[in-house]
Amino acid sequence: MVKVENYVTVSRVLEILKKITEAMRLVAAAKVRRAQEAVLQTRPFAETLQSVFAGLVDQLGKEPLDLPILETREVKKVTLLAIAGDKGLCGSYNSYVIKKVEMRKRELEGQGIQVEIIPIGTKLSAYFKRREIEFPSGSFNCPQVPTAEFASSLSRKVLSSFLDGETDKVELVYTKFVSLIASSPTIRTLLPLSATGIETEGDEIFELTTQDGDFVVKTTEFPPAQAQVFPKDTIFEQDPIQILNGILPLYLDGQILRSLQESVASELASRMQSMQSASDNAKDLKKSLSQTYNRIRQAGVTQEILEIVSGANAANA
Repeated sequence: MVKVENYVTVSRVLEILKKITEAMRLVAAAKVRRAQEAVLQTRPFAETLQSVFAGLVDQLGKEPLDLPILETREVKKVTLLAIAGDKGLCGSYNSYVIKKVEMRKRELEGQGIQVEIIPIGTKLSAYFKRREIEFPSGSFNCPQVPTAEFASSLSRKVLSSFLDGETDKVELVYTKFVSLIASSPTIRTLLPLSATGIETEGDEIFELTTQDGDFVVKTTEFPPAQAQVFPKDTIFEQDPIQILNGILPLYLDGQILRSLQESVASELASRMQSMQSASDNAKDLKKSLSQTYNRIRQAGVTQEILEIVSGANAANA
């Protein structure tokens, strides 16, 4: 009977684990909703910024833009601003980012380019610290609710490093949110910015909703913002070039903030799926244990009946 009691104990433990993982899945879903609300709140500012930028570009026509933030120079050092998570239990989210950073680091060093890593997320920084890689510019925790202040502080750090000539290029490694079951580690160039293309960028908004009792993601695509129309006789208090010089750092802030939001959403979606898989595995294992327990119990009952019948037959003989 000890063996049977062990089956009962394990079955109860599995039921408790299933409740815990299901609760963690629902918590992650609630955080995804808050993350998407933050994206919706920042979109009007980004849209207005893009509109004004497009209007200024149209106003300047084909005049060359001589701005330090657009300066392209020989690349001798690259800074990788990499975003991962602070916690585990989120599937392969952190490991995919780590592999992406390592791959890019090897690729650049193979070309004789010096690489500096600025890790965002304790999982990322801990991994590279174990390999004795230093972070001259420091490391940061990844907030579950990214703020404009945090994104701006990162933007100022990499921008000052670029403008002072300490680095020649800044690349961002983050996880692009695709769906609840898919995400894509991505590398994009932050600095130097390109003078073209900003005004033609579209946007996508992901919304977590429920359908037939299950979580689903709806994607809404937005076209590029319409260029702000400035009358031909508009007189700017400052030169349009100087205005652009003030707008581009704000655009950089917005890109970092959006990448942080997408990375956090990808982490939470990965955690949702991991907890769902854990709950399903606990349910399947409990079912298997219940079946085994029932077979053992039934065999014990059958054995007792046989012993009683055998004893009765022996007494009547």
